[in-house]
Amino acid sequence: MDGTGDRLFSDAELAHERTSPSAHGQTSPSAHAPLAVRMRPRTIDEFVGQQHLLAPGTPLRRLLDDPQATAPSLLLWGPPGSGKTTLAYLVSHASGRRFVELSAVAAGVKDVRDVIAAARRERAASGRGTVLFLDEVHRFSKAQQDSLLPAVENGIVTLIGATTENPSFSVIGPLLSRAVLLTLQPLSDDELRTVIRRAVVDPRGLAGRHTLTPAAEERLIRLAGGDARRALTYLEAAAQPDQPVIDVAEVEGAASRALPSYDRQGDQHYDVASALIKSVRGSDVDAALHYLARMLEAGEDPRFIARRLVILASEDIGLADPAALPTAVAAYHAVAFIGLPEAGLTLAHAVIALAVAPKSNAVTRALSAALDDVRAGLAGPVPLHVRDAHYPGAARLGHGVGYRYPHDDPAGIVAQQYAPDQLAGRVYYQPSRHGHEAKIADRLAAIRAALRGGGSISSGEAAGAPTTGHSGGGATAPTETAPTAHGMPSTARGEEDVCR
Repeated sequence: MDGTGDRLFSDAELAHERTSPSAHGQTSPSAHAPLAVRMRPRTIDEFVGQQHLLAPGTPLRRLLDDPQATAPSLLLWGPPGSGKTTLAYLVSHASGRRFVELSAVAAGVKDVRDVIAAARRERAASGRGTVLFLDEVHRFSKAQQDSLLPAVENGIVTLIGATTENPSFSVIGPLLSRAVLLTLQPLSDDELRTVIRRAVVDPRGLAGRHTLTPAAEERLIRLAGGDARRALTYLEAAAQPDQPVIDVAEVEGAASRALPSYDRQGDQHYDVASALIKSVRGSDVDAALHYLARMLEAGEDPRFIARRLVILASEDIGLADPAALPTAVAAYHAVAFIGLPEAGLTLAHAVIALAVAPKSNAVTRALSAALDDVRAGLAGPVPLHVRDAHYPGAARLGHGVGYRYPHDDPAGIVAQQYAPDQLAGRVYYQPSRHGHEAKIADRLAAIRAALRGGGSISSGEAAGAPTTGHSGGGATAPTETAPTAHGMPSTARGEEDVCR
C-alpha cells in the first residue's frame, strides 16, 4: 500500500494546524478538511484503539501523563489508519515540546539537518525540546537514517518514526537500538463502530445530519478492514446531502468493494503468504482458500503462489502423497499459460489437493540431516567400486572393481556399500506412517536389511515398490561399449554412462 496513504493531513493542512491553536491547545483543522482530518482525536481520552500501548505504566502512557518525563524516541509500527500520526501529535502536545513533521517520501538529509539545527537553537533559547515526527521512516535510505543518529543519541530531538513496514528489515540497527518499538494493531470491529458513531453525531463530523442504518454500519466496518481512516473516508463519501439516511447501497457505492490490506512489497505480502502455507501444512483447507482469495484479490503474482505450493509439496507432504508434487508442478505450468482470472481455479484446485493430502516432512528432515553431515566435514572418499569406470584406465585405478549390478539380482537389490566408509550405516530418510509413506516405510526396512547383508528382499516385495514414474526391472549389466537405445556404442561421458 502506498505509504502516503497513512497520512491524515496534507502539507497545507499541517501548516495551517501548526499556526491555528484551538481551545484544547492543539490545532483546529479547516471545516473543508476531509472527515478523517476533522475527527482526529484532540486528547488521549478521544483516542480509540491500541489499549495495549496506553495501559498505565507503559512508555507511551508515561509520556502522555507526565510532561516532565524523559521522552525516549519511539518507532510506531502498524497498518494504515491505526493511529500512528495521532499518537505522535498527542505525545508532542502532552509534553509541551515543539513539534516538527517530516515525510520520508519527500524529505532528505538537508531537511533533517535543518530540523536538528533549529532544535539546537530552540533548546538554547528556551530549554524546550523538539519532537521530530518522521512519517514513513522506512523510506529513508541508510545514509538518511544515519544522519539522525547523533541528534537522537544526544537527545537534541525526540524522534517518533511511523512505518507500515517491519522495522527489523527497514530501519537500521543503531536507530532501532535507540528507540522504543511500539506495535499498533488494526482497530477491532467495536473500535471502528465507536469511531463511526462519533463521526455521525460530532459537530466536527456529520453533526447528526445523517443517520446510518445498522446494516450499513456493519457493511462499513467490513469494508474498512480495521482502518479508521478508510471507515471515515467511506462514510463521508456515502453521506449525500439529499439523503439523510445512509443505507447499504450508499456505503457500497462509496466503496465499490473492500480493498484487502495487502502490500505486494511489504509485510502483508509475506504475512499472508506465510499464513497460506501454514494453513495448507496444517490441513485447514478453508483457511487456506481464504488466504489464497486475499492474495488473488490484491493482485498477487499467481506464479509466486504456485512456486510456494511446489515447494510445500516436497517440504510438507513429500512421499506421503506422491501425487502432491506433480499436482503442484502442473498447477505452476497451468498458471503460466492460462493466466488470471481463470488460473485462480487451478491454484484453488492445487491448494485444496495439498491441504487435504496426508502430511510428512520426512523429505525435509532427510535432506537437512544429510546437509548437516556434509557441512560438518563428513564427506569421505567415494568407495572405489561405485566410482565412474567408463573410461579407459579406470580399472587400473580400481574404479568399478567389485561393483555388483543390482538388476542382475531377481529382487533388484544386492548387499553393497554405496556411502563413504565414515557414513556407512547412516540413516537420513525416516518415513512417517502417514499416507503412502507407511508402505514405503515397510519396504524400506527390508531394503536396508538387504543392502547391509542382514536379510533379503523377495521379488514379490520388489514388485510392490511404490510407483514413482520410473521403470525398473531386471537387466544385464552393460559393458563399457554396450549399445545404447539408438543402437550406437556409447563413447561420450554422458549421464547414462556415469550412472552405470
